[in-house]
Amino acid sequence: MYFRISMKTALNNIQAQYNGFLQTSLLWENSVLGLKQLKLPTKEMTVFNETIPDNLRLGKRVERFVSHELKQHKAIEILIENVQIQNEKITIGELDCILKLDKTPIHLEIVYKFYLYDEQVGNMELEHWIGPNRNDSLVAKLTKLKNKQLPLLYHPLTEPMLDALNLKTDGMQQFVCFKAQLFVPYQKEVKFTLLNNECVNGFYIPISEIIQFTDCKFYIPSKINWLLEVHTQVKWLSYLLFSEEIHQIIDQKTAPLCWIKFPNGTLQKFFVVWWT
Repeated sequence: MYFRISMKTALNNIQAQYNGFLQTSLLWENSVLGLKQLKLPTKEMTVFNETIPDNLRLGKRVERFVSHELKQHKAIEILIENVQIQNEKITIGELDCILKLDKTPIHLEIVYKFYLYDEQVGNMELEHWIGPNRNDSLVAKLTKLKNKQLPLLYHPLTEPMLDALNLKTDGMQQFVCFKAQLFVPYQKEVKFTLLNNECVNGFYIPISEIIQFTDCKFYIPSKINWLLEVHTQVKWLSYLLFSEEIHQIIDQKTAPLCWIKFPNGTLQKFFVVWWT
């Protein structure tokens, strides 16, 4: 009986993760630094009925979700996914997906990120968005896409794989599926124009300032559940228990995503950071 309950809970959780992925907006609408988003027609929420290993990390999990979403469209035919391009035994890169959309061959790279707005970093809008632990940034990822991941299609070592698919690079288009959740400083208005404002999912706050939330409840999801939409059906922590747990995490120089329930019932995602 316990096994059945656990399996059902796991399946429900994967579906909730998939739903959260679908509800995350594309990070920009048209083009940023020449990178174009693949926009798919809106479809009703579907059941994710594929098996995913429990230990599959968030990035690879999102790739599986994108694949499932693509399969819901009759005009799309997936040709290959997650193909490593190797020089003898050394991997020089990986192509996320090659598909046909209405018979047009497309190379698609898939990205799902969490970025926090820090106006102290960089001078331009795109440069202000950094990872929760400050060890990555939006600009770094965009640069990698432009200079390494997308050009891999044109590498001589990729040609045999394309030949097997009867494809030529001069007839292909390149797109990204770049989704992200954005977080801004607590109670601070942030204006930006290049990115999609619908991606703002919450706020962030330094560990030294959480004392103002003593009358709130909290939840700390595992990283693969950062995809989930905030909901009430979790085991909420009191401020004292949350403070104890969060300090242990912050001591490891790790900024976790958390959920907060305010006294008026409002639910929100937020990051607690160690670096401000």
